[in-house]
Amino acid sequence: MVPTPPIQAGPAGLTLLAIAWVLYFCLHSLLAATPVKAMVAARLPRFAPAYRLAYNGVALATMLPLLWLQWLLSGAPLFDLPMPARVACDIAAISAVAAFAWTLRWYDMGAFSGLRAEADGAAAGFTLSPMHRHVRHPWYFLALVVIWTRPMDAAWLVSAIAITLYLVVGSWLEDAKLVDTFGEPYRRYLERVPGLWPWPGRNLSAEEAAGWRQLHGTQAPPDPQ
Repeated sequence: MVPTPPIQAGPAGLTLLAIAWVLYFCLHSLLAATPVKAMVAARLPRFAPAYRLAYNGVALATMLPLLWLQWLLSGAPLFDLPMPARVACDIAAISAVAAFAWTLRWYDMGAFSGLRAEADGAAAGFTLSPMHRHVRHPWYFLALVVIWTRPMDAAWLVSAIAITLYLVVGSWLEDAKLVDTFGEPYRRYLERVPGLWPWPGRNLSAEEAAGWRQLHGTQAPPDPQ
């Protein structure tokens, strides 16, 4: 039996939750910024190879209090969906999680987790996984599917809005960084493929993606932060 949260969501609690998300995202973005990583590499060269691992550890550790606060403020759903809609939402969420697991084969998870040193972006090159043919940031898209198909109480709505805004802003910042890294190839890709949500007519065919890989051949797709 799941215990009842000890407090109910109210304006003060929901405001605190929103502020907590903003602080978390600011810290996350600051630590991921290229100037910060360059400063660490210059001042603490021995620590630099472990920066990614430490970054992921800090991100996980600082999210735990947020999840605890989210649980404290959880309450009754804002609306009751009919059974077919709830089943459809669950299927969409499960499909998104399965798709995320499927995409892992196209990422260098050793480098992403920090267990192995990252290659320089320009040296590693630019390529496309199957999902990158339809959306530039597949993990962000899949996260949005999961977030917005969960039962929606007031606290979850605040968190869903905060996370969505962060993913939107984060995708813009990541695109700018990838344009700086890969130049014109990524700029042309950005013009062809939508960022966070697949859109009819804005994608690359399998043949186009294969030609792109031959022209800009690489080892891994753009690395998410």
